[in-house]
Amino acid sequence: MPSKRYSYRIYLLTATVLVACGVLLTKLYDFQINHQPKFRSMVPSNYEVKVREPGVRGEITDRHGITLAQNTINYQLSFNLREIQQDYLQHYRELPEEQRPEAFPDIVTIINQWVRPHLAKQGVDNDYSAKALEAHYNTHGGLVPFVFKDNLSYDQMAHFSEHNLALPGVYVMANPRRHYPYQALASHTLGYLKQWEKGDIPPQFKHYVGDPKGIAGVESTMDSYLRGSEGVRTILKNEKGKNLRVSDYQPPAQGSQVELTIDARIQYLTETVLRRAGRAAAVVLDVRNGEILAMASVPDFDPNDFIPNISVERYSYYRDNPSGPFLNRAISTFPPGSTFKLPAALAAAANGIHDTECDCIGYTTYGKAKIRCWKTWGHGELRLQEAIQVSCNPYFMKLANLLGSAKMVDSFNMFGFGSPTGVQLPRESSGIITGSKAWQRRNRNNRITPALNGMLSIGQGDAEATPLQMATLVGGIANGGTLYHPRIIRRVIHPELGEQIKNRPRTKLDLTKQGITTGQIEDIRLGMHRAAHKLGGTARLAAPTGIEVGAKTGTAQTSDLGIKTHVAWTVAFAPFEEPRYAVAVAVKRGGSGGKVAAPLVKLILNGIFAKEAGQRLPLDPLEPYIGNTDLIAEISIPENNALMATFMANGESGDEASSIVIIPTEPEPEDENIPTPSIRPEVDTRGTLPPRAIPVSE
Repeated sequence: MPSKRYSYRIYLLTATVLVACGVLLTKLYDFQINHQPKFRSMVPSNYEVKVREPGVRGEITDRHGITLAQNTINYQLSFNLREIQQDYLQHYRELPEEQRPEAFPDIVTIINQWVRPHLAKQGVDNDYSAKALEAHYNTHGGLVPFVFKDNLSYDQMAHFSEHNLALPGVYVMANPRRHYPYQALASHTLGYLKQWEKGDIPPQFKHYVGDPKGIAGVESTMDSYLRGSEGVRTILKNEKGKNLRVSDYQPPAQGSQVELTIDARIQYLTETVLRRAGRAAAVVLDVRNGEILAMASVPDFDPNDFIPNISVERYSYYRDNPSGPFLNRAISTFPPGSTFKLPAALAAAANGIHDTECDCIGYTTYGKAKIRCWKTWGHGELRLQEAIQVSCNPYFMKLANLLGSAKMVDSFNMFGFGSPTGVQLPRESSGIITGSKAWQRRNRNNRITPALNGMLSIGQGDAEATPLQMATLVGGIANGGTLYHPRIIRRVIHPELGEQIKNRPRTKLDLTKQGITTGQIEDIRLGMHRAAHKLGGTARLAAPTGIEVGAKTGTAQTSDLGIKTHVAWTVAFAPFEEPRYAVAVAVKRGGSGGKVAAPLVKLILNGIFAKEAGQRLPLDPLEPYIGNTDLIAEISIPENNALMATFMANGESGDEASSIVIIPTEPEPEDENIPTPSIRPEVDTRGTLPPRAIPVSE
């Protein structure tokens, strides 16, 4: 019979075994049941990856549906650099030790020696920026694809899609690509795109491609409408990272279509006419509703050069151009010269001194200073219509000082000068009104004087305005007193939601409700008619053959790139009875408004009325115009040759600034605040090495 001590030992041993079994069973339960999902996830198996695709950008069309910005399909060869590195690592581990490189290669070496030999066999190898690839890998790993080759042909895409099964991490992607079929046409209005900024990326995506962003023109202001909804592609992969199939696909959606007020054929006409000058701007406005039919600025650029990014060489070509091709001069300021006699006349009407008489003796005195009229021997006795016809400086300077600075400033501000028009374009200038609060902030050590106030009435001194502001004012004079908000966007239409922005004119100001009668407006209209059609008128070279118009010239003294010169202006409306169009043209370094800007206005109006008569205006792609900084004494057109002789014989030079002594204004900020586009990385030495395979097991 066992002893008590022996029985106790048996008991302890049994208890220990039972406790150990309990602990073991508990651990087994914990590992097999509680942690089962965790360990299952560690077992190599198929898995899904979500790939974000950019939305399809909406088209931009003119008012007649002509497409000005569209999308094409672009095939890109892209790398998931993390997958490529992992695939190489797997083969590296399988190599015999004596075949392994001394050090594990960096990502550029892996691409050059592991991937590019396969690409070369299939005819899709490419020189690239190794520095950019390395920076991309260090920043984004495999989250954001690295575009290795752009613009693959359809045949290259189809061939590679069949033969890339042995290349994990190498993909052909089909993405929408912005395209501007008419090249530089309306480039300042359309703008351009910049590649998406690789900032915050939602965590649900393993691969992410963002949307390009509009940073200039309508592409910028309408960006939120133009962008389409993102697409999501769900890809099933095996444990080695190879694609098995697309398990789910939500295609990207189309953005809204933006319909401009622009008429593409009038735009083409205006731009080709404007290229007779080196640096200039023009606006054509429908006076009945404020719609902009054409807005041109030269020199210009091709927005296709920025898609998807612009080369360093091409960007330097634009940036180093002293003529400033990125500046939209149609919404940038110029000294307005005698075109400001029109708002001065309206200011006089609004304040009850419309019918003032003046005896122009060739100059106006301010203390000991004399400010001369351009016609140095004087115009004699004048009323408003004659003063507009011959562009008499003393007449309008007298009006200004009868009103006083405060009323002049208030009136000009009321007409829209000194503030942006609100057109749907970025970086619109405000202009400056001498004596205004903005002027006082810029000239804290100066005070407004009668001479400066008089200068405002003739658009000299510190006064500045944009061609769009002038076209808007002339439109209001032409139609009898209604100033409309100028519009470049006609409608915005979403493919599913319908009209998001409707085609509705917006009235900015009714002059007849500001103390100005229709008779007073008609006097100004008649003065502009006399300027275009009567002997002694400064705008006679602006009148189209057989069409009666109203017009006003301007010649503003300024300095440009250190040279004292002029800005030549002409503004006009047509036809005189039942007007439909307002035109404003401004030319830098133009000899005078009458001899430089007026012929350009005539050519534009000739084309518009030919179109109305049934002639089909041309519409073709335009190469970028480089412009120049030449001085332009006159612009000659054959039908003006005989008229030019009588024009000059009667002293109608149109040079209203010829006898004015002023302090020249500062040169315009040609490219100030122009947004920086996406710059294409330059190909470097490591990116041009011929691909050489390293010994690896196939």
